[in-house]
Amino acid sequence: MTTTTSRPSPQAGVATMQTVRSMPSGRLRSVDLAGPSGKLEAVLNEGLPQAPVAALVCHPHPLGGGSMHNKVVYHAMKAMNAPEWGLGWPVLRFNFRGTGLSQGRHHGAAETADLEAALRWLENEYNLPIIVAGFSFGAAIALDACCRSESAQDAADIRAFAALGLPVRSGALGSKTYDYSFLADCTIPKLFLSGDRDRYTSTTELIQVAAAAAPPSQVALVPGADHFFTGHLEHMQTTLSGWLKEIVL
Repeated sequence: MTTTTSRPSPQAGVATMQTVRSMPSGRLRSVDLAGPSGKLEAVLNEGLPQAPVAALVCHPHPLGGGSMHNKVVYHAMKAMNAPEWGLGWPVLRFNFRGTGLSQGRHHGAAETADLEAALRWLENEYNLPIIVAGFSFGAAIALDACCRSESAQDAADIRAFAALGLPVRSGALGSKTYDYSFLADCTIPKLFLSGDRDRYTSTTELIQVAAAAAPPSQVALVPGADHFFTGHLEHMQTTLSGWLKEIVL
């Protein structure tokens, strides 16, 4: 397990911009996923034809206003899809059941099946390895699905996982403590990326979760950032895209 305090590199950013300036922007299209509780609303930012992977981003708690249009989810998508970040991958975002135009009712745990439906769609659409990222509640649900669900693992070749603002304990939405002991058997490369002022997990708690997980895993902390990376979204993108380039490219 590697722990880093993430700091952006302006020089690296300039080099990336020069390299990918000619890359086309991803076209956005609406997608209806066949979820277990009905239709799931989704949008796809299309990537480059030669993209080596496809990606999925999962949103935060819907009872707290979370949806696929959340700003952290959007900026994570841009880090994997937009020309300035140098990846150009297709990225799917979707609303969990009962959110936006997605059918069904919020459950809190059964959303893992919604994620499996999204993985199956990406696998059928691209037949590529898949990168999964999740923010807050979306990170917890995605970890559970990707590391514990055999049907999710059968649905797709999951190449790497990025947990953004992973909650260890809940706040305004109840007094829940999350159990990630199952990560001891999860050998998918994992990035735990949070602000060092995240109110849903302390630095110590996050490091403990990552240390108990099967390698490879890495903790990256954004100095001064809260749970939503307020004022630090670009820093989050730099860290995320940099780690993905090391893992995938």
